[in-house]
Amino acid sequence: MREIVFDTETTGLDPKSGHKLVEVGCIELVNHLPTGKTFQRYMNPGRDMPAEAMAIHGLTGEFLAKFPAFDAVAEPLLEFIGDSPLVIHNADFDMGFLNFELKAIGLAPVPRERAIDTLQIARRRFPGAPASLDALCKRFNVDASARNVHGALLDAELLAAVYIELIGAREPGLELAVAAPGAAKAAAGTALARREPVPSAPTPEELAAHDKFVAALPKAIWLG
Repeated sequence: MREIVFDTETTGLDPKSGHKLVEVGCIELVNHLPTGKTFQRYMNPGRDMPAEAMAIHGLTGEFLAKFPAFDAVAEPLLEFIGDSPLVIHNADFDMGFLNFELKAIGLAPVPRERAIDTLQIARRRFPGAPASLDALCKRFNVDASARNVHGALLDAELLAAVYIELIGAREPGLELAVAAPGAAKAAAGTALARREPVPSAPTPEELAAHDKFVAALPKAIWLG
């Protein structure tokens, strides 16, 4: 099963107000395990970078000016994610920006139902508890010490670790479960081979003791 952990950085909170994507980051999971395949791109938003947004991700307008706009990133991004489910923390935000940008260049949106929202999963599992990515990293002892500022790829890596904990997928691999019955059978065979046989016939001493016991019984039927 292939899934893509997906995160974005933006110039603000609402694409309808003129805010734009400035970074996307993706981590590929297969059977809930990172494969090492990633996708990350910066984008020139074609506008200024508000101070509030820069304080979150540290990306300046000057830095982003040397990168292409979203239209140059869209096709390789869509190719990377394919038709896989997208694991996103607060999916409405990231999907909203992604689909707004796709629509603006004439491409079809990514269906919202493909998103697995880890924020919703966390709120169901831990009602009333903080459910930010930072809070979940602390809960599951995921090392987020490198997260001085937000970054789409770094946040996707942290989210991948959190997601595995959230869904309880950090279990022994299935290959161990497959190997175990064979190993157990071999071990059982070895144990049986070493087992000492239990005597099935009485010893002379036991026969003598039995005869003495029977002789002491009144009218014992064994005596005929």
